[in-house]
Amino acid sequence: MNNPPRILIVDDNETNRDILMTRLQSHGYELAQAADGEQALAAAKSLLPDLILLDVMMPKLDGIEVCRRLKSDPAMPFTPIILVTAKSDSKDVVAGLNAGADEYLTKPIDQAALVARVKSVLRIKELHDEVQAQAAELANWNRSLEQRVTEQLAEIERIGRLRRYLAPQIADLVLSSGDEHVLETRRREITVVFCDLRGFTAFTETAEPEEVTKIMGEYHACICPLIHQFEGTLERFTGDGAMVMFNAPLPCPDPSSRAVRMAIRMREGIAELGSRWRKYGYELGFGVGIAQGYATLGQIGFEGRFDYTAMGTVVNLAARLCSEARSGQILVDRKVHAAIEALADLEAAGELTLKGLQRPISAFNVRALREQAN
Repeated sequence: MNNPPRILIVDDNETNRDILMTRLQSHGYELAQAADGEQALAAAKSLLPDLILLDVMMPKLDGIEVCRRLKSDPAMPFTPIILVTAKSDSKDVVAGLNAGADEYLTKPIDQAALVARVKSVLRIKELHDEVQAQAAELANWNRSLEQRVTEQLAEIERIGRLRRYLAPQIADLVLSSGDEHVLETRRREITVVFCDLRGFTAFTETAEPEEVTKIMGEYHACICPLIHQFEGTLERFTGDGAMVMFNAPLPCPDPSSRAVRMAIRMREGIAELGSRWRKYGYELGFGVGIAQGYATLGQIGFEGRFDYTAMGTVVNLAARLCSEARSGQILVDRKVHAAIEALADLEAAGELTLKGLQRPISAFNVRALREQAN
């Protein structure tokens, strides 16, 4: 105990109280007195003593009744009580202990026995208080732990949600800043890339499911690291197709340049895979469509499943250019052409009439990066 133990001495005889006070005060205890049972109850509630020395034979309320009431009080169920009385019959001792007393001393009081009993009971009280404090501390720690676990689970869910469609660099940036406002609906000029395998539908009609799974695994292992390397945002996979956005959700410099560089690296990687696939009789090519324009960006979905996407003509245009691209072609629109003409060697692919678009679109095929751009 940090403070001196508080002892309440209850006896209707002033001389007896003085004797107990004299015998205990030299031990450094904080002592208080009460002259009858009612005073004892009031003093106990106000002082919350560490120990009560309680006479049995008192007016108004005897010690047995006081003991019962104190032990039934929720604020003091563990306050130790030593009954100090001239009643020494065994039935009186049993009655006192049954009322909740922790010790029973008979008068005249032996000083050594009194001091020993007081020290013993106070040690037990101190241990009890330590256990109670540790239990309270443990309860607080558990509540804190539960809160941290809840927060960490929410953070894990948030991380998982972001990493579903953001490049790791972008996801880490959003997470480190703690700001998901970048995912709110907004309008911005972006570059959209669609790519897929040529001949894939015919391949799946004749190939075994295990073969299809193996090819898809190699295909994704080729293009996904490149999406992350060039800091694109993977909007979705659709079978062998993929949609990737640049300049969304976070702005990036030269989005069309990044998109074209990524597409060329993808084409090179798929070409290497294609030569190995042909050894097994798989004739699979690769086509890409890239467009630049304004789109509405934001999250769509429902509670528990949200995706970050773009909506607008630029998305449809990139998808249609991809559909028109032959194996090995990277078709871009006029805006992308203007953004990368110093970077890449391009050739005109003519005016294309694309499904869902009212006017013909000028398209260009990206042959290769210029030597100074490599």
